[in-house]
Formats: sequence, structure tokens, C-alpha cells
Amino acid sequence: MNHTSYFQNKVIWITGASSGIGEELALQLARAGAKLILSARNEEKLRHLQEKLENHNQHCVVPLDLANLSNLSEITSDILLNYGRIDILINNGGVSQRASANDTSMEVNRQLMEVNFFGNIALAKAVLPIFRTQKAGQFLVVSSIAGKFGFHLRSIYSASKAALVGYYESLAMEEATNGIRVTIAFPGKINTPISKSALTAEGAAHGQMDQNQASGMPVEQCVNQMLNALASGKREALIGGKELIAVQLKRFLPRLFWKIIPKQSAT
Repeated sequence: MNHTSYFQNKVIWITGASSGIGEELALQLARAGAKLILSARNEEKLRHLQEKLENHNQHCVVPLDLANLSNLSEITSDILLNYGRIDILINNGGVSQRASANDTSMEVNRQLMEVNFFGNIALAKAVLPIFRTQKAGQFLVVSSIAGKFGFHLRSIYSASKAALVGYYESLAMEEATNGIRVTIAFPGKINTPISKSALTAEGAAHGQMDQNQASGMPVEQCVNQMLNALASGKREALIGGKELIAVQLKRFLPRLFWKIIPKQSAT
């Protein structure tokens, strides 16, 4: 799929754009000629990213905290006023977890759900009326392989990512006749700093680069596959290495899954 031809001049809103997958999405989409709205909590990082992008003056920075979206309606209206439309919402923002279910406080459980699920769908709800008016629009939802099955130290993270699947599959069915499409990406082990910001049981940052992340698929390759899936209208994209075998094991050989996967390293 030729990214340049598909994404040329499309207005694309990216959350979690300040690092990792979100940053790489911005870099590749800018090269493809898209007009980007860059959102994350860290405005300084977003400004630095904007300066690195091709045609940087046609992109804008919109700081956003998925845990506090009280001004979301105003933000969405401003974007629409400036660009005239929104073609694609890439809901990539989120936070991971590195703590057992037993140890993780309910406060942290709620925090993760607020950012990964409720903040995510709040953006979808804000953009959906625009898509419906346009009779066209796409959601790229970044779930996780953890949204396909639970794993050590990921209880609420897995729950939040699985919840996204149920929500967006329902939305896709309801809105298909309005020209609205949904692609859900399930990244596995990708070489990004996500583990550093993952929350511990008390809500502090994990602060370490997991070996699984460090040895994972290059983020450039991951994002290329995501954009291929988005441009071709795929409903799902499983992205990663040999860890993806676990998805098939759980589906077709569940007893073998439960024998092998719980023994794998969580970090």
C-alpha cells in the first residue's frame, strides 16, 4: 500500500504523539503528506516533534490529558474550525502496568481505566458526530496483544485494552452505514519506552526498559504495518514477532496456551 497516496492531505489527530508508537506515526504520516494534530500531555516534547516533521507549519500541537478532558468539546471545535474536517482519529495514548492484581491499588486500577479506556472513548465520542456529518471517517485504535489475553503484571492493562475491542467492534457495526471504519491494532513486543512509564502497584513510574521491549520489533516496522492496515481498511492488525503465536494458541489450543504462556517472562 502506498502511504503517500492514501494519507496525502488527510487531517489526522494522533494521541500519545510525544513518544514511541505515536511519535513514529507522526513522522511517517508527515512524510506521507498528512496534516497532523499532535496530542499528549507533554507540550514541550510535542513542540520538538513538530519541528522535526516535514512541512511542520501545517501541523499543530494540542496538549491533552486523557485523564482530564473537561475542555474536550472546545478543543474539538477549534480543530474543526482550523482544518475544516477530521479524517482519521488515531487513539494511541495510554499507559501500561507492571504490578500484580493483588498488589495494584484500586486507585491505580481506576487511573489506568480512565486513561486507557474512558479517555480513549471520550475522544471517539467527540469526533464521531463530525465523522457522521462528513459521512466518512476512520478510527485507528491502538489496543495491545494484552487485549487478546491476560498476562503477568498486566491485569488492569489487559482489561482496559480488551474493553476497547468490545467498544469499537460495536461502534464499527453501528456506524458502517455512515461511512465510518474502525481498525484495531494489537502490538506485541515493540521497541518503545512504554515500560518506563508503566505504573507500579502504587502508581509510580516503573522507570525501567524491559528486556521484552528492548528486544522487540523496531517501532518503524510496527507503525508501517499499522498504516498499511489502516489504509487498506483492515478491521484488525496483529503486529509483532513470535509472541503472536500465543493468540493462536489460546484460540485453537487453549490447554497448551495455559501450559506454556504463564511460564513466559513478564518483563
